[in-house]
Amino acid sequence: MSEANVKVVLITGASSGIGAATARAAVEQGYRVALAARSEDKLSSLVEELGADQAFSVRCDVTDYADQEHLVEAVKGRFGRIDAVFANAGTGGQPGGFSGAPVESWRTMVDVNILGVAYTLRATLDELKRNRGHVLLTGSVAGRRTLAGSMYSATKWAVSAIGYGLREEIKGSGVRVTIIEPGMVDTPFFDEPKPDALTPEDIARSVLYALAQPPHVDVHELMVLPTPPIENDEGVR
Repeated sequence: MSEANVKVVLITGASSGIGAATARAAVEQGYRVALAARSEDKLSSLVEELGADQAFSVRCDVTDYADQEHLVEAVKGRFGRIDAVFANAGTGGQPGGFSGAPVESWRTMVDVNILGVAYTLRATLDELKRNRGHVLLTGSVAGRRTLAGSMYSATKWAVSAIGYGLREEIKGSGVRVTIIEPGMVDTPFFDEPKPDALTPEDIARSVLYALAQPPHVDVHELMVLPTPPIENDEGVR
């Protein structure tokens, strides 16, 4: 890929899990990556791993719109353009449902999972329209199925709605919109390992699949779930 044709992908929530795996996969496919998260140490380590020519990081709190504006200007200053944004930053809640979960955890999820995504879109859309780019959002199967008492699920339903609403708003601009909807993924999101879950690399492949489509193909949604365990005659794995 010639220097003029190298595309730049901005990834929020890039310091670990799905974001970091997507950064690695994107660099392997010839993209340059701009990495945003709150953890400067993890971002610096990832840039060192990927190479400073291919990767650039900016500390960013997605709940702070001024931070996101600074992020976009920093990426444009470093790479000159943004061709795709993967609004991946997200957080979970605490148990208890609407009857008993700490209300502070609800505010955090709304701020990160909903407003953080909306702020990312506002900060990047002018640049993406200029380059006929691509918006990718990390939704969830929890944003397509009803989970009892789950504010997290409610925020991911909101992400789905944002994706659909954005697609209608910018129709005809050449910008594509893809919602990535994973099932359970074994990431630091969970306190304990989830051996039967998807891996971050599984989701990264889905992101790169959507990015790799020709301009006339718009992958609207990709729901990615673990294959159910194989059972033997006794019904045991």
